[in-house]
Amino acid sequence: MAQAVPAAQIGGSSLARRRLLRRILVRYDLYLMLLIPLAWYLIFQYGPMYGVQIAFKDFQPAKGIMGSKWVGLEHFERFFSSYYFGRLLWNTISISLYSLLFSFPVPILLALLIHEIRSQGFKKWVQNVTYIPHFISVVVIVGMLQLFLGSQTGFINVLLHATGAEKIAFLDSGEWFKSVFISSNIWQNMGWQSIIYIAALSGINPQLYEAAKMDGASRLRRIWHVSLPGILPIIIILLILDVGHFMNIGFEKILLMQNNLNKDASDVIQTFIYTNGIQKGDFSYTAAIGLFNSVINFALLILINRFARKKAETSLW
Repeated sequence: MAQAVPAAQIGGSSLARRRLLRRILVRYDLYLMLLIPLAWYLIFQYGPMYGVQIAFKDFQPAKGIMGSKWVGLEHFERFFSSYYFGRLLWNTISISLYSLLFSFPVPILLALLIHEIRSQGFKKWVQNVTYIPHFISVVVIVGMLQLFLGSQTGFINVLLHATGAEKIAFLDSGEWFKSVFISSNIWQNMGWQSIIYIAALSGINPQLYEAAKMDGASRLRRIWHVSLPGILPIIIILLILDVGHFMNIGFEKILLMQNNLNKDASDVIQTFIYTNGIQKGDFSYTAAIGLFNSVINFALLILINRFARKKAETSLW
């Protein structure tokens, strides 16, 4: 026998709906503005997900998505059994992991350094110098790498040759590719990524620093016990977001830096999708690879968010 719902519960839910409707009517202009980003997400983010099904079909443009033959997991099995699967996966994971280990802490350290500078003029100078590289295009950055690190005419190799040392193939060797790629990313983005940490540091109550100073805490102690705990929630949130696109690397920059001599170390999932999907037209196969890549990102996002919520009581949801 079904259990009767209490009248108070029904009345409470009805009252909540009326209050929500009243708030919407009072601030209808704001809710109308909300329709614009909502429509953008529905049309350009969720709408294209309809095409994900080509990963499970032998897609033929002439037949369309619905008319193409269903092949199930055939493309996934083909990718997992291919000879290049291990290489692509390792290159993608290793570059992402090294980037996370070395690139993520640098903006935090830079923000702490800028926050501790007492001279306002010098602080602004440091901020400007570290921000500027972010606004340089990827094409120009790669051109600068060629100018400084080129095997024959690069400035560094010219200096090495002048001193009698052997030239180093920075850009034409798989051994150096990841180091050059990650270090140049750090140089280009550390200033821009430190902005949010600097803003968080400016919001910490100055009385906490004064109290720590009166207790005899050194500058390093104040950073460790006041500054870092003050920005810890921001660090965790940004870490979750970074892990959420762990398998997505700077596709354009890798493609521009890639050549036949360093391809064993630079060929990642995104460049493989571009080469085989866009240039060769193997849409279904590369759609399956892209879906596999996205599923890993989604799983990592769920796991790191759950871990952060459990251990640090800070999460995206």
